[in-house]
Amino acid sequence: MTTPTTTTTDKPATTEPSSWLRSHSELGVGLILLILGVLVLTDALTMSVDIAARGPVGPRTVPIVVGAGLLVVAVLLAVDVLRGGRGESEAGEDVDLSEPSDWRTVLLLAGVFLGFAVLIGPLGFPISGALLFWGAAYALGSRHLHRDPLIAAVLALVTYVVFNNLLGVPLPGGPLMGVL
Repeated sequence: MTTPTTTTTDKPATTEPSSWLRSHSELGVGLILLILGVLVLTDALTMSVDIAARGPVGPRTVPIVVGAGLLVVAVLLAVDVLRGGRGESEAGEDVDLSEPSDWRTVLLLAGVFLGFAVLIGPLGFPISGALLFWGAAYALGSRHLHRDPLIAAVLALVTYVVFNNLLGVPLPGGPLMGVL
């Protein structure tokens, strides 16, 4: 009488460094997050701040919180990967990859952003921002030629007022500087 032998087909133990790195590739993302966190914290902590000019929450607060958050996420990701966690493969979007890229839209958006960068100095944010919002809407397919400029103008003015008046971030006003 023979006894049946069982064989296991578990993963073979490989000692090749390339296979270990390939199976733990998410550690690269953790390393990038760690480096970014250290850079953000270093910049925040070496920032010169006049103690009398700042309020209870100074300009260092948000970078310190973001840098610390990056470090925590980097450590948690590394621990998860080393314990065998794997990211789920992306299910994908409803995109047909056999279709060619829409270079017209990409070039229109690039032109709109370049135009905004050139026009913000002489025209100010409200006008160049309205052109940016309107041009981006047009490039992305909106063809409401009466409604879109109005929405773009309102968005640009609200953005200007919020940043300039409420947050204290000066944006160039251009010819509208005295009006707004």
